[in-house]
Amino acid sequence: MNVDENDLLHPAHGLQNTYNEYKETADWLLAEIRIRPQIAVICGSGLGGLADLLSDKTTIPYEKIPRFPKSTVPGHAGKLVFGELRGKPCACMQGRFHFYEGYPINEVTFPIRVFHLMGIETLIVTNAAGGLNDEFKVGDIMIINDHINLPGFAGLNPLRGSNEERFGVRFPCMSDAYDKTLRQMALDSSQDLGYQDFIHDGVYCMLAGPSYETIAESRLLKILGADAVGMSTVPEVILARHCGMRVFGISLITNKVVMDYNSQEKANHEEVLQTSRHRAEALLRLISNLVGKIN
Repeated sequence: MNVDENDLLHPAHGLQNTYNEYKETADWLLAEIRIRPQIAVICGSGLGGLADLLSDKTTIPYEKIPRFPKSTVPGHAGKLVFGELRGKPCACMQGRFHFYEGYPINEVTFPIRVFHLMGIETLIVTNAAGGLNDEFKVGDIMIINDHINLPGFAGLNPLRGSNEERFGVRFPCMSDAYDKTLRQMALDSSQDLGYQDFIHDGVYCMLAGPSYETIAESRLLKILGADAVGMSTVPEVILARHCGMRVFGISLITNKVVMDYNSQEKANHEEVLQTSRHRAEALLRLISNLVGKIN
């Protein structure tokens, strides 16, 4: 059954872009750049320095890209950078979009389908996250092996609405969301770089934000099996897997989540950015090493 575009605005379907709109943006970008990227990296808060490692760069501000949202959060530069990293053609998003900024979920994830139509096959997502696992310390790096889509429990899923079969199947599998081969390659890279002491793997939980978690909420997330918590990443991963892209995810633990009612600690964004700056070099070296291993 064909669905009229106007029907897609009905609350029963949720807001969506059409296939042709994604393709128009992808074609516009391909016309602006010389390379044909195979890997895309989404940089979390304070981690946009990865783009500085690219050679032969082309930088395009988000506001110039048709239909791209704009980043409004400190630590997110709002630029799409194309170039080569370790000989691999890459696209690097300096800043992502968040549901808490007021964007509909389809706008938060808009770049993912554009990347797919540009021919990108591997997505690397990074984020700043609060540590729930007692063994994690501020500045540690967590390779994501699974996630908990807590907003999805309430129906906030980027695939809600009419399915576009040209992107993927109606009910995509998520038990293999984070590619095992890429995770092992990242662990090998951490060995190469001598980072074993502050590398972990674990489960990332997404909350919608922008408020940080209460103590009761944090305790609940830990019971659910989450090792780290943040306000991004999961919608992008769902869209990427729907499109058949390989995904690797990594969290920088920028603060310890408060679990004790007697604690005087308070989560704040400045602490997140400060820790990101402190550990960014190691994280960027790890990603660069990993990209060099990807076929």
